[in-house]
Amino acid sequence: MVRGKLYVLSGPSGVGKSTAVHEVMRRHPTLRFSVSVTTREMRPGEVEGESYYFISRQRFQELLDNDALLEHAEYVGNCYGTPEEPIDRMLEQGIDVLLDIEPCGALQVQKRRPDATLIFMAAPSFSEIERRLRGRGDTPPDKIEARLERARWEYQQAEKYDYIVVNDDVDHAAAEIEAIMLAEKCRACLRLHYLKEAK
Repeated sequence: MVRGKLYVLSGPSGVGKSTAVHEVMRRHPTLRFSVSVTTREMRPGEVEGESYYFISRQRFQELLDNDALLEHAEYVGNCYGTPEEPIDRMLEQGIDVLLDIEPCGALQVQKRRPDATLIFMAAPSFSEIERRLRGRGDTPPDKIEARLERARWEYQQAEKYDYIVVNDDVDHAAAEIEAIMLAEKCRACLRLHYLKEAK
């Protein structure tokens, strides 16, 4: 059985990652989304076990102490992390897995799993990120400013990724992610076994 592929998607708050992820998952029902844990409060419309696993800081620290997280980061006062065991189980079964995590976590994954494919999602312009954040209506003004400052730092990390997708349109962004997934499946190192008969 061919081992599954791990894809890591990052991008600033307000860039439209969640919408793009939902579209990619709709188009690829065999792709699995890795649900992260977080210490932040649940937002309207989020679902426990689908959006995140919402846990206490004490439980988060226990996971860290047991080295049970593939990556972890603190963002705007909240902790986030990716449980490692469920991902390993799916990859061993030949299932592709998609992570939606911040750059700090993505670069941790890159070090621990150099075969992971890192995708950075950008907005058509930085002003568009600000417009989307302010348009949500669920974020206090002081937190919007913190997220914009964070977004500037995240943009500086994009060059460390394998691919950059510009989310100017959800269908187009999803199609670019699909193209990346297809290209990764066609890497020579994964298909050399088809050429054995020629030897």
